[in-house]
Amino acid sequence: MDETKGIKQTNGISRARFLAGAAAVGVAGAVGPAGQALATGAGHGRGLRRQGVVYTVGAGETPGTAWSARRMRADVRAIRDDLHADTIDVTGDGVERLTATAAEAAERGLHVWLQPTLGDAPQRDILEHLAETGRFAERLRRQGASVDFSVGCEFWLFVPGILPGETALERIRHLQNGTVDWPRTLRRLAEFTAKAAKVGRSVFKGNLSYAAAQSIDDPDWSLFDIVGIDYYSYFEKRSDYVRELKQYLRWGKPLAITEFGTCAYVGAPETGGMGWDIVDYDKEPPEIKGDLVRSERVQAEYVGELLDVFASMGLYAAMTFEFISADAPHRPDEPRLDLDIATYAITKAIKDRPDDPASGWHWEPKEAFHAVARRYARRARPGARRDHG
Repeated sequence: MDETKGIKQTNGISRARFLAGAAAVGVAGAVGPAGQALATGAGHGRGLRRQGVVYTVGAGETPGTAWSARRMRADVRAIRDDLHADTIDVTGDGVERLTATAAEAAERGLHVWLQPTLGDAPQRDILEHLAETGRFAERLRRQGASVDFSVGCEFWLFVPGILPGETALERIRHLQNGTVDWPRTLRRLAEFTAKAAKVGRSVFKGNLSYAAAQSIDDPDWSLFDIVGIDYYSYFEKRSDYVRELKQYLRWGKPLAITEFGTCAYVGAPETGGMGWDIVDYDKEPPEIKGDLVRSERVQAEYVGELLDVFASMGLYAAMTFEFISADAPHRPDEPRLDLDIATYAITKAIKDRPDDPASGWHWEPKEAFHAVARRYARRARPGARRDHG
């Protein structure tokens, strides 16, 4: 879930405020194995059926990073033509932003993994947001587009009424203070997940999924067609990734890695899903803590290795987290203010005027972008299997 779930904006919560709270208890992202059960049946040497990237459609935290249809269309073209992805995980909140992006991706021939993630709103509003997005996904599917629909991600954190607290930050404080009734929490989580799955089924007739964290989340996968996991483990041996991932095959269903990645500094992979926890948000402007060494190569090597693992297992899909994090710009001349190293993005946002919230900006590829693009291009070359059905 990184940044959380990383750095996805929830209603009324900026990334900075959310991360500052999440860091206190270390709940944003899984940092350890989810269980011990193993499974057999992983594919061997078949490659990924779908190779994608997460594209968040939040409203933006400043005037300069507000959502833009023009920018979105350019990004979708780059995802297809430069990153060589065949899948885009369209996620975030705002039905108009979600549907416009999904429609553009479908028009460009990409497989759409559509996942609404409205948070910190009443459960009925979250379910209606889910239903409205799902109806559009079904219209796309009926028009011939290739679409999978995810009912959301990590409900235990983003949906009020499961953990105590009306907002994500309040829920984090309850986790920090140990004031959580876990049997009740898990029961409520199961109840809401079942409701979300029922709503999803009622409006969408294609493949249904959910993005679960490696910890806490243990949904009833019989409700879904595809197992979705936000994956942020770190192992020194490739065989250990395979061993851990096999547990998610025990339901006999396709496995999609709905998020994976790391940040661009030395030591980031070892932090798992907590790599973003390196920013002091009590300072203005926020600063990077400690003497970290920026390294795009570290990020690229980790992402590349994980893609190789997923491909070796013949998994259904893997979505690199994430394409861009516009509200954490790269400051190459001021390492202390280089918030980009606290993101999992495979591109870096560069502002025209670094100190101006309304400044224009553009993105440039990181080494991880090229590492992903090389692997995705192998399958996108003429003669290679590129399945949109």
